Amino acid sequence: MASFAAPPARGGPMVVQPLRKRHCAECRRGPLPLVVVEGGVPRCLDCADLGHLVFLPRGDTALTRRAREESALSAVVVRFDRRRGRYERQGVLVEEAGLARAEERCLADAEARRRRRVRDAGRRAAEDLRFTEAFAAEIRRLFPGCPQERARTIAAHASVRGSGRVGRSAAGQALSEGAVVSAVVASVRHVDTPYDQLLMSGVPRHEARRRISVRVEEVLRGWREGRALTPEAAVDVRVCSGDSRPWLPERGRP
Repeated sequence: MASFAAPPARGGPMVVQPLRKRHCAECRRGPLPLVVVEGGVPRCLDCADLGHLVFLPRGDTALTRRAREESALSAVVVRFDRRRGRYERQGVLVEEAGLARAEERCLADAEARRRRRVRDAGRRAAEDLRFTEAFAAEIRRLFPGCPQERARTIAAHASVRGSGRVGRSAAGQALSEGAVVSAVVASVRHVDTPYDQLLMSGVPRHEARRRISVRVEEVLRGWREGRALTPEAAVDVRVCSGDSRPWLPERGRP
């Protein structure tokens, strides 16, 4: 039987939801929805002495934490995400009695936890608003010609919580010049150039960026010098196959 790789276990047993059909190396049962990897081979929960545990899907942080606290034995359940190239948590296996006690605890303070979530959401919203305003102000400082509403739009897009965008990075949170400029460049690329049309026509991303680089620099230079963008300054780019030359509209040409 071929060796079956699994993530290293931390803080207790690790159980895997296999992507392919797997049979227990000990009792030969299968295909198995959950396996424990021991010595590079899969074993069913019963053979791994975890058959008495019940599965609790991810989603309720308080219930998961309390169910593990109430269980003498528990295990984390993971599944490999091919797109991201890593194992991701799917839930936990806990003792049935421990889960029942955890559910009782959660019901007892459900209203208090709901109120806490509301307060936390309000606090985060206020923090996000202050940060977005600070980000927009920094855009206006670096690019005085950028319209105020456009600066707000760029800042709001870049600083969405949980988005992974540049505004949520450590550099973005520190309002570093590099992070602010990156957010502005991304906005100019999508709004003020034919970049999106180039991508939709099949032009590779790096080539599309090269074609519109002159236009991006033109807009940034104008905003740095305090000049607002004008429609007459717009630059188009040929998207015909094999023609990657930037094209400036001729005077009087439609």
